[in-house]
Amino acid sequence: MRASRLVSILLLLQTRGRMTARELAERLEVSVRTIYRDVESLHTAGVPLYGDAGTNGGYQLLDGYRTRLTGLTSDEAESLFLAGLPGPAAELGLGAVVTAAQLKLMAALPVELRDRAGRVRERFHLDAPAWYRERDPLPFLPAVADAVWRERVLDVRYKSWKGEVTRRLEPYGLVVKAGRWYLVARGGEHVRTYRVWQILDLVVREEAFTRPDGFDLAAHWQEYLTEFQARLRRGEAVARLTPRGMDRLREMMTPGVVGAAEASARPLPDGRTEVTLPIESVEHALSEFLRLGADVEVRTPAELRERIVATLDDLTARYRET
Repeated sequence: MRASRLVSILLLLQTRGRMTARELAERLEVSVRTIYRDVESLHTAGVPLYGDAGTNGGYQLLDGYRTRLTGLTSDEAESLFLAGLPGPAAELGLGAVVTAAQLKLMAALPVELRDRAGRVRERFHLDAPAWYRERDPLPFLPAVADAVWRERVLDVRYKSWKGEVTRRLEPYGLVVKAGRWYLVARGGEHVRTYRVWQILDLVVREEAFTRPDGFDLAAHWQEYLTEFQARLRRGEAVARLTPRGMDRLREMMTPGVVGAAEASARPLPDGRTEVTLPIESVEHALSEFLRLGADVEVRTPAELRERIVATLDDLTARYRET
């Protein structure tokens, strides 16, 4: 445990520069006294580490000092090669850079960890995009990424559900989810999420903006997902399913819908099961329930029942035409 903590101190100082004993203690969840002892141990081991007292003081490594990654555990070494995203990296124009970085990392690892990390790369491959969907055209992704990195304002022509719109954006970060890229940016007074593949044209201005201190991209994205899910399921439908219908629902629907079905399941005397399901809209629910065919009977809402009847009447008329 202590050896791992000493390596962590070295890596923190190597990546962050000067840090106080209190900052190190808070980051590693130990006492300041423990940090003092650890720093003394590093001095004794010959690590070129020095500290300054005062308001702007702290510990710092001598310029140019770099520790080798011999402190990695086997699990940590393996996880580094599971974290690679060759597809998104290539889309950003960084495919060759990622490959070079992995080669350098492999060269720095001890032999026994190098062998294990190599086996992970040979046996596991991450392909993030979903089935039955071609990759989105992303001609502007490198320019967007450059603007995010350099904190430059974007003038964007964007395809929204209202039609084409123009926006002046301050790009805070990029997120890739299920193989699709999203831009988190401030436009006006609000921070919103934009689909990169729906950008029709853009200009990267030389005008810089100041990214808010403490803005947490991961936390913002999680909050966005929570709000999106709340908007996505705004209504409910009561349905009765045959045993086969329940099996097909588990195969076809999202985990949230399946969970709601199982939590509300009420067996009926005829062998069917009555469930209450969240729905986004009548239009969306119509296509979802039609996929279940005769294995489902929608009870409510009435508008959804009427749409199903009308759709089936139309289909019947079409197929009976001579």
